[in-house]
Amino acid sequence: MPRSFHWLDVELIGQMLAETYPQEDPLRIGFPRLRALVLALPGFKEEPGHPSNERILEEIQRHWIAEREDAEPDEDDADGSGDSGE
Repeated sequence: MPRSFHWLDVELIGQMLAETYPQEDPLRIGFPRLRALVLALPGFKEEPGHPSNERILEEIQRHWIAEREDAEPDEDDADGSGDSGE
């Protein structure tokens, strides 16, 4: 992991949010809260001339959602039966 990162590192931020806040649902988080969660990540530093905006926050949220989906087990495997129950 890099020592520091900033708003344009949207993929890394999405990964870190998924790891740091696994209990949070990114689909239920508004942009003000998302911004606060990013600012609280260890190593995050805002760079002059690169403030957050709605487009950047949308990209971060999209990467966070993708990370969560990648980490979730398939529905077929969730009940452990692996079959239709016949």
